[in-house]
Amino acid sequence: MIEMQNLSFGYGASEPLLADMSLSLQPGSFHFLTGPSGSGKTTFLRLCYADLLPRSGRMIAFGQDVSQLSRDGIAALRRKVGVVHQDPQFLDHMPVADNIALPQIVAGGPVDTDVIRDLLDWVQLRQHGGALPPSLSGGERQRAALARAVIMTPELVIADEPTGNLDWEMSMRLLDLLIEFNQADKAVLFATHDLNLIRAAKQRVQARVLRIAGKRLQLAGADL
Repeated sequence: MIEMQNLSFGYGASEPLLADMSLSLQPGSFHFLTGPSGSGKTTFLRLCYADLLPRSGRMIAFGQDVSQLSRDGIAALRRKVGVVHQDPQFLDHMPVADNIALPQIVAGGPVDTDVIRDLLDWVQLRQHGGALPPSLSGGERQRAALARAVIMTPELVIADEPTGNLDWEMSMRLLDLLIEFNQADKAVLFATHDLNLIRAAKQRVQARVLRIAGKRLQLAGADL
């Protein structure tokens, strides 16, 4: 699915921000990504879906060398990856259901109202489909963001600190949805500072824990 081989990334001629990164993301895998603030977690995640391109090394995504892809090829790759950010950006003048449909609209395809209804049911927001995003709570916004991320039936969901602003109950509800997504043989890469959340997840799903430290990607210790 995603194969990184000795990737490094930096801006211009400056010293690399990330170096010697290697990782294999396979269908059905679940990975957590940890590391101190400023260690490069978000940069690493952006490399995973070709929002940034490496300075050196090799990245194979869905059987294709990313360095050889055209602009259209990268756009097609990104449709196979759903992304959930800590602060999801919605168009506040559009109802939640329309915001969830945006990836279908951007891709130029028809809006599938049945899929949108099913996704609203899945994230328990059926009654909020016609509401405007500012009326949602933090947990509801993140669940809506997850519905938007999976509307194109991606093979991989990347979640960048999606529970950072949520309480424990809302964090667990979002985690439940990601585990359910993963159980359909889909991959999840979840960046978080919350070690308690990782411990709770590891009781329910076989997950590897990765840590970025010293510009490099490491397997976290068993203390997690």
